[in-house]
Amino acid sequence: MRGRKWLPDCLAALRVQTFRDFEIIVVDNASSDGSAEWLAAQPDVRVIRNERNLGFAAACNQGIRASDAPFVALLNDDTQPDPQWLEALVRAMQHPQSLIAHPQSLRVGACASLMLFADRPSVVQSAGIAMDRAAIAWDRLRGCPADSAEVQRPCEVFGASGGACLYRRAMLDEIGLFDERFFAYLEDVDLAWRAQRAGWRCLYVPQARVLHYTSATSGEGSAFKNRLLGRNKVWLAVKNARLRDVPLIAFYDLAAVVYAGVTRGEWSHLAGRLEGLGQMRPHRLRSRKDGSNMLPFDPLVVPWRVPKR
Repeated sequence: MRGRKWLPDCLAALRVQTFRDFEIIVVDNASSDGSAEWLAAQPDVRVIRNERNLGFAAACNQGIRASDAPFVALLNDDTQPDPQWLEALVRAMQHPQSLIAHPQSLRVGACASLMLFADRPSVVQSAGIAMDRAAIAWDRLRGCPADSAEVQRPCEVFGASGGACLYRRAMLDEIGLFDERFFAYLEDVDLAWRAQRAGWRCLYVPQARVLHYTSATSGEGSAFKNRLLGRNKVWLAVKNARLRDVPLIAFYDLAAVVYAGVTRGEWSHLAGRLEGLGQMRPHRLRSRKDGSNMLPFDPLVVPWRVPKR
């Protein structure tokens, strides 16, 4: 892992947060660039060091289990949060009525940040996770101007990007943590899907702004990333989608994969999907806290709202 370049700025931003009642826990996932040694010299940081790279999902779970606070914030090392970032997320979680109408009907279990491209801070990288009825998930409002009215409007969304978010521990205790079999990518979508089915909701908080050096440690568009995305997309559908909808999901997904391969020569997505199918054991994927209920794709359901079964 190669996070040493980003850690000083990330931790400096955390140290000037207006919300002060928090602990910093850093999970070092077998770094080889001096990150562990640098972190050891930071007196206000609790470090969990892994001898091998366990993946994003497992590392996040380690940090979550090491804390006992009622709320858990996740933040990538290649980010710089605004000073009000954590305060905005905690306030939204504790007082959702400050953001949206009729919050009493919601069980808010997660809050999503406004993530901006670090090299283009006026452009949105993610405003929460969106999902359509074909089980395609994407970064909501990606590429939109950060000052647009839609970006600045708080609202309920399907889920929060694991790169910068706040979770309620009570929700995680109920639905489980990240599925560590995913290793990295789409584990936050899987968790959001499980949360939706269990009746938990996610709020998008535009005041919680974060600059993000996208995929700085794994490489934007790398074959490694594409393979994991391809494999995890298969598992995501098998875990969470209703079986009768899987063929439809597979049709649209295969079309997208073939298009990417033919037009851009990106066949790593296909390799990942084949790997996912080869390793798939549906009866093992569908465990109680990892997605045993399945999503009914009702044409009347808005894309991000999953009815509780």
